[in-house]
Amino acid sequence: MQDRLDIVFSALADPTRRAILAMLLEDDMAVTDVAEPFEMSLAAISKHLSILTRAGLISQEKRGRVKWCKLEPDALKDASIWMQGFGQFEAVNLDAFERFLAAELNG
Repeated sequence: MQDRLDIVFSALADPTRRAILAMLLEDDMAVTDVAEPFEMSLAAISKHLSILTRAGLISQEKRGRVKWCKLEPDALKDASIWMQGFGQFEAVNLDAFERFLAAELNG
């Protein structure tokens, strides 16, 4: 489980990846739509998406010619349980997580 936590927290450590997760809270998105707001190459976005996929935070599937990304909120469950062990954190609430991501992006 520790390796899994390391992968999840490592994925969450990057602000671009947190921004991607915030975008996917709204709905599934095509990779090109995910890339649109960022000033980086599609290849760079693809690397971020690969890291998020490896961490289990998103899934990707091909629908026709288009590759789609989908948030996988259950991947945060182990991290949430681990944080609860410190007694200062509650279970991950998706609404609260969305507010947190929005604050991170706007702050």
